Formats: sequence, structure tokens, C-alpha cells
Amino acid sequence: MFTRHGMTLRALLTIPYLGLVLGLAAVIGALSYASGREAVNTLSAKLLTDTVLRIEQAIAKHVSGSEAVLEAAFPTGMTAPPDIEADLPQLRTRFWLATSVHRDPNNYAYFGDRHGRFFGLWRYSASEAELRLRLKGEGARAIRRFEGINGALAAPTTESRIYDPRERLWFKAGQSQANAWTAVYIDFKTEELVCTRAKRVLGTEGQFEGVVATDLSLLQINQFLQKLSISQRGLAMVVEPNGDLIGVSRGPNLKPGAEGRPTRLNAAESADALVRATYARTQALLAQGGADGPRTATLTDENGDAVEMGFARISDDAGLDWIVMVAVPRDDFLHSITRNFFITLAVALLFAAGTTVIGLSVLSTVRHQLLKFAEAARRIGDGDMSTPLAVERRDELGELARSFATMQTRLLTDTLTGLANRDALLRRIEERVSHQRRRQDARPFALLFIDLNEFKSINDRLGHDVGDRVLQEFATRLHATVRQQDLVARYAGDEFVVLIDSVDSRREAESLRDQLRRLLEQPLQALANIEGAPDNAGGAVGLALFPEDGQDCDTLLKRADADMYVEKTRY
Repeated sequence: MFTRHGMTLRALLTIPYLGLVLGLAAVIGALSYASGREAVNTLSAKLLTDTVLRIEQAIAKHVSGSEAVLEAAFPTGMTAPPDIEADLPQLRTRFWLATSVHRDPNNYAYFGDRHGRFFGLWRYSASEAELRLRLKGEGARAIRRFEGINGALAAPTTESRIYDPRERLWFKAGQSQANAWTAVYIDFKTEELVCTRAKRVLGTEGQFEGVVATDLSLLQINQFLQKLSISQRGLAMVVEPNGDLIGVSRGPNLKPGAEGRPTRLNAAESADALVRATYARTQALLAQGGADGPRTATLTDENGDAVEMGFARISDDAGLDWIVMVAVPRDDFLHSITRNFFITLAVALLFAAGTTVIGLSVLSTVRHQLLKFAEAARRIGDGDMSTPLAVERRDELGELARSFATMQTRLLTDTLTGLANRDALLRRIEERVSHQRRRQDARPFALLFIDLNEFKSINDRLGHDVGDRVLQEFATRLHATVRQQDLVARYAGDEFVVLIDSVDSRREAESLRDQLRRLLEQPLQALANIEGAPDNAGGAVGLALFPEDGQDCDTLLKRADADMYVEKTRY
């Protein structure tokens, strides 16, 4: 028998399944190994390209914070201080905020001028830091510890060696170029790979006065590569154009040097044959020209086995120039295809042999389980939400789909007012913040946090039924007041939140707040003709504007809630 939407579930699970299993058993047996190799060509190229892009994104995220740190320390257009000692409080505040932007890994920001004076702020933690000062342009630096952005400075200690910023690579790099990365080097204290981003600072007449810089540890890049899931024998690495390793997924990126101190390891000198071969092949391809990447190619390792590889050259306007490489032996791809081929063939034959014997029993079990699953979906309406099944049928599958749709609606809706509930609001705010960042939309959005002043009194004196009608009436008014793209939600009890999807300015948001405040003052039909009832509930409206008042859901709600309490004391 057939339904109006096609075969019944019984027929759907019997006739096509038997035909498909038997057909697969015959077709899979005729497949050649060559078709599997063709699939590898397409699959490997995509996987390699995706992995290279993923590494590129991780590097971009890691290094991008350095520019923000320098901009916070010395905003574009700000001139160098004529006297570091006189401007010490302002420098200290700016550099504290700068090192708070990306404290891990940019916990150190510093400035040196052409007179040899130096100011640096090193963050040990969220609350502990030290100043490194050379205020007269001569002698050793003084170190002064402190806690908190405005904490008292401890007694100074003097370094034993003389530190002249003008002799440092970062100073020379910033002097010769407005924005520049230094070469990668090994920090003598941490013995980790580090590079420094430097920014030129000018005087009031546009002349060179000094350089602001911040250090960037590259340890996290190496750790990211070592945790990257490639294949059992796969390889990922990042190198400088000369072959010096920055990070590698297997093996070291440094080598022992004189007096037990590590030195840079070049990919061409690595003990790993695949590292050497991948770097050599990439250099040859880059020398031939063409796009810097992502590109894919093949190479032959020292055992004569084929290796699939992908690479890309990444750079920026400050002089960053690194190469990302990923290599996977071709057998790693073919192994999984060959294994899956035989597993699929064996399973297909097994099912073909057993289907005719156990088909009716399996069908009965499946139908019973589907009915149980549909009933379970109804019972978990207050649990975690899942995507509803997009099935339009009049049988068990259709019932399951409708159950999930009902569950979704219940999870997102406040049962008393019909408005969006707290979970739906939080989800919508998070989506709006994500959209704002992804699209870089210049228009902000606003949250209006509303609390009814007299609601507890109404509930206590007039009863919960009256209180419920007050909430329902106010919800209807709110929903009718806002635009279609805005969201009204019942946050908790007598608290409501309105998400204004976009506003041109804080002034527009304040205007909307005033409109809702007037709405609160209007008489409520739910309280009409009730002895002793107030004309209206009254209330306060708090405002928070993204991104000015917060850049995440929790902060925006807290700011709007706090502003609402300020409003309560004002009116």
C-alpha cells in the first residue's frame, strides 16, 4: 500500500532496502582499485588545502593581537612624549591596558626613544606587573614591581647590565620601517622562539622620535601543530623562507648549541627525512613562481613512496614571511579506502544473506522503536533542543518530525506570555554578537531591560491571576510596539528584555527607552475596575549598547540590568 506521500514505512524498509543491499554487493565487487585512487586525488587535495588554511588561520589569530597591543600603547597619530618621566602615569595606564588586550602571549610592551630613554611594562599576571625604566637615557634600567593598574611602585632594583634601546634590533626595525617584525630569535630567559613587532613613533613635527614594540612568543604555534590531527605519519610545519623551523608537528624545532643553550634548527638539517623532503620540494615549487598558496603537489620520499603535500606562503604589511607545509604519505589515504572497501563488501554480502530471514523481525523492531522515540521526544520538551526532522509524512517518521517541532517551540517560548523565553533571548543575543563580528557591521544594537515596579504588590494583594493578566497585557503591548526584526522576551518573573536589532546611535536607543517608559505608565486593562489596584504597574528600563557597553551576552545583560536599577532610583 502507498500513502499520499509515497510508499508506506513497511514498504520503504523492505523493497528498496533489499534491492539496494543486493545491488551494492554486486556493484562493489566490480569496482576497481583505480577508482579508489582517483577518489584519493580529490580527497587528499581538499584535506591538505583545508589543513593548510586551518594553520594559516591559527597563525593569523596568534599574531594579530600584536598590532592591537601597539595601537593601544601608542594610538596612531599620538606623538612621542618629550619626557618619559613627566608622562610616566599616562604611559603606565596605556601600557597596562595594552598588555591586557592579549596578555597571553603579548604580556610585554615597551618604548624607547632616540635619546636612549626606555619605558617597559611586563605583566606577570592579571594583577602583577613591573616597570622597566631608563629615564635619563644612560646607565642601567631600574625595575619597579607593582600590583593593579594604579598600584604603588615598589622600591627600584637596578639591572647589572646596561640596556640601550637604540642598539636593539626592534628599535632599528621600527626606525627603518613604520611597522615591522624583527627576525625570529630565541629568548635567552625562556629559551623559546620569539619575534617582536615594532611601530615607529613620531614627534610633533613628524620627525622620528622612538619605537614602541611588543614581544610575541611562538611556543603556542608549535604546540598547535603538535596537537593537530593529520594522520599517523602525517607532518605539518611552519618555517621561515631560509628553512629555519618555527614549529613542527613531530620532532624538535630547536637543536642543542654551545654551552647547552638551544639554537635554531633548519628544516634542511632535520633528522626527519620527511621534513627535509617536504621543505626541499616546497622551495623548488616556490622558486618556479605562481600563487603563494594554498597549493598542492606530490613528492617521493627516500623510500620511493609517494607523498601528498600542501603549502602556502603567508605574509603581512609588517614584513611577516612564513611558509606553512603539510605532508601525508599517499598510503595513509589509500589504506583507509582499501579497508573501507573490504569492510563495505563484507557487510553488504552479510546483510544480503540475512535480510530475507530476519527482515520482518527487524521491521517490527524498527517500527516499535520509532514510536517509542516519538513519545520520548514529547516528554523531553523541557530538555535540550535538537534540530527537528524535516520529514513530511503521515506515518511514524512524520510523527517523529512533528514531535521535534513541538519540542523546539516549547523550548523557545514563554508559556504564560507567548513571548520568547530566556533561552531564546540568550541564543539570539549570541547570534547577533557573532553576526556583528563576522560582518563587521558598523551599526550597533541595544538591549532594553524592563522591570515592573509594582508587580510584587499586585501579586500579593490582588492575586496571581491578576498578576498573570498584567504580564500578558504588558507582553502584548511590548510585542506590538517593537519592529518585526526586534525580539521581545520574558527574562524572569516581571522582567522583560527587548533586543533592538540595530540602532544608529545611543540617542536613538535612548528614544526607544523613553517610548517604553511611557508605555509602562499607561493604564492597564487588567487592573481596571479592581478596587485598590493602581492604574499601572510602572517600571524602569535599563539600556546597554553593543559594543560600547559590552561585547558579549553576559556583559550586555549585566550592564542593562545595572542601568535599570539606576533608573529605579532616578524615577
